[in-house]
Amino acid sequence: MVALSMVLVFLLILSRGESELDAKISSPEKATEWRDPEPSLQGSCQPASSCRECILSHPSCAWCKQLNFTASGLAEERRCARRQELLARGCPPGELEEPRGRLEVLQDQPLGPGTRGEGATQLAPQRLRVTLRPGEPQRLRVSFLRAEGYPVDLYYLMDLSYSMKDDLERVRQLGHALLLRLQEVTHSVRIGFGSFVDKTVLPFVSTVPSKLRHPCPTRLERCQPPFSFHHVLSLTGDAEAFEREVGRQSVSGNLDSPEGGFDAILQAALCQDYPSVGQVAQALSAANIQPIFAVTSATLPVYQELSKLIPKSAVGELSEDSSNVVQLIMDAYNSLSSTVTLEHSPLPPGVHISYESQCGDPEKRESEAGDRGQCNHVRTNQTVNFLVTLQATRCFSEPHLLKLRALGFSEELTVELHTLCDCNCGDTQPQAPHCSDGQGLLQCGVCSCAPGRLGRLCECSEAELSSPDLESGCRAPNGTGPLCSGKGRCHCGRCSCSGQSSGRLCECDDASCERHEGVLCGGFGRCRCGLCHCYANHTGRACECSGDTDSCISPDGNLCSGHGRCECNRCQCSDGHIGALCEQCPGCETSCERYRDCAECGAFGTGPLALNCSRACASANVTLTFAPILDDGWCKGRTLDNQLFFFLVEEEAKDKVVLRVRPQERVDHTQAIVLGCMGGIVAVGLGIVLAYRLSVEIYDRREYRRFEKERQQLNWKQDSNPLYRSAITTTVNPHFQEAGSPLL
Repeated sequence: MVALSMVLVFLLILSRGESELDAKISSPEKATEWRDPEPSLQGSCQPASSCRECILSHPSCAWCKQLNFTASGLAEERRCARRQELLARGCPPGELEEPRGRLEVLQDQPLGPGTRGEGATQLAPQRLRVTLRPGEPQRLRVSFLRAEGYPVDLYYLMDLSYSMKDDLERVRQLGHALLLRLQEVTHSVRIGFGSFVDKTVLPFVSTVPSKLRHPCPTRLERCQPPFSFHHVLSLTGDAEAFEREVGRQSVSGNLDSPEGGFDAILQAALCQDYPSVGQVAQALSAANIQPIFAVTSATLPVYQELSKLIPKSAVGELSEDSSNVVQLIMDAYNSLSSTVTLEHSPLPPGVHISYESQCGDPEKRESEAGDRGQCNHVRTNQTVNFLVTLQATRCFSEPHLLKLRALGFSEELTVELHTLCDCNCGDTQPQAPHCSDGQGLLQCGVCSCAPGRLGRLCECSEAELSSPDLESGCRAPNGTGPLCSGKGRCHCGRCSCSGQSSGRLCECDDASCERHEGVLCGGFGRCRCGLCHCYANHTGRACECSGDTDSCISPDGNLCSGHGRCECNRCQCSDGHIGALCEQCPGCETSCERYRDCAECGAFGTGPLALNCSRACASANVTLTFAPILDDGWCKGRTLDNQLFFFLVEEEAKDKVVLRVRPQERVDHTQAIVLGCMGGIVAVGLGIVLAYRLSVEIYDRREYRRFEKERQQLNWKQDSNPLYRSAITTTVNPHFQEAGSPLL
């Protein structure tokens, strides 16, 4: 067995106040409300038959409880929509039912170091009440302060197998040295001691009685029988007691069985071992124990991998005689105490949680998201923050308690979770006069009719349903077609439209309008009968165009820098110009490109700057001339009416440019005409070849079909062939004897 020394560091955090997990939360009267800004809501809201069903369908849904809100023929399900849509349809803000989740701080003791580490507050807040609307996230901030001089309990658990014989004497001298080193970082230190050898049952060790009595290699050595675990010394601040109890210990033998077949069979059959790493990790976490594995170099890689499975654990390399164990423990302690890991207790069904860690200095803060919060290298008296997001996907009938804590510390944040799954409209009225003089229950603006009554306002009875007069109100004037256009139900002579249909006979589809970026009417209008009715300052088939032009104004005050037009509050640049404000012109660095538009608008009144020439080209002096072109310094302009003009930049200064524009010349199109004729001849030739090949293919296929048809109509005679003889097979049995034949 390889030498192994394992130390468990237990960081004891003094608790304050109630410690029971199911303790009552402080009374709501003393609570203060803490709200985050309204989260960003995306997605669509579908019609629902009740306010409860509405708010559970999507977090963006609201319900209008105004009486007679759907009097225009819409179904009561259309009371459920996004807030903006309901307001646009005339629902008063006071009649909107839009419950939102909330956070209430019940206890928030400020962070502080306390007195010499005693009574310090390291985790804040301490108690919260969180009400979750399904689908709507709620975010809370948890702060942790690493206090100085917090109490430390160290329990030294040592392997007393035979391979640790040389290390036992070194460990006897550890007590005083460990206490001195730990007292350098905290004022309250206690130390304890325990030991282990082997698990004395098959298949872990040999159970031969003689081996159990004398496990050492020779019987002359003082050696105690193997054992699983012995608790030797309780936590104490007395270093002499530690050294005295360790001095009484003696090693035992190595009885590990090399055959592990039974253990493997058990794992394969039951997926369970004794104990599993998961059980160890769960037990250590529940007891706030942070283990430090001190192992020799031979097993160091194995325990480094094991440490990844056990939260808040550390591994150190132990020298052969354990001489570095004090420094090893101090290094591991510093590493563990500077790592802050925030985790939670088991979540109730349907609740999801995520963490965002904010570590480091405020000006250099970095965030990391994950299923737990963790900050490394936290300095003493440094505060780190964790943003915890809670979201529910279902409702639960009673509150649930959720615990958040930093591993290794006993302080906890208790979160009382509630779900918001119903509306509190405040208008519940049995036998309401609004519901046909007491024929139904009024709740959230909707009548729930008494037995035997029907209709939006419970205005008719079941016996009247088959009346032709009532059905006539749900059909077209000519009496044909399905009731309510097949898109709703006829209740008491009035159509109750389903889905996104509307109109007196549900003839309109309010979900068939144009969409922009996947949103109906671009989110800037309402869909009515297949057409978008845009809100103010928006136009377009899908209300996608904004009437504003502020996004098109360039720094010089021009619209699209004078090189484009503004459409839907976006610049549509002219040829040769790019950029959000058409401010870029690749290749316009030369004078020719820079002043072409000014030359055209100044001389002819045309071009992109024709409407703004005086302001855009204020520094340009344009003169029309008939002078001939003498050199290559003239710039080529655009083609106007099949003619080309040239201009010359004679003088270019910071505030003045002189342009001389030459009369237009006709453009020679001879080359273009020749190339066009040649291309036409080639195209006609290819067309003739393709037509001939197609006609040949059609003719061949027709002849082949005629040949197949005639071949199938022939009647072949089925007479036998006189030259054909069938095969004759003769079989002779040598053992066969005819009757009367002598036997040989």
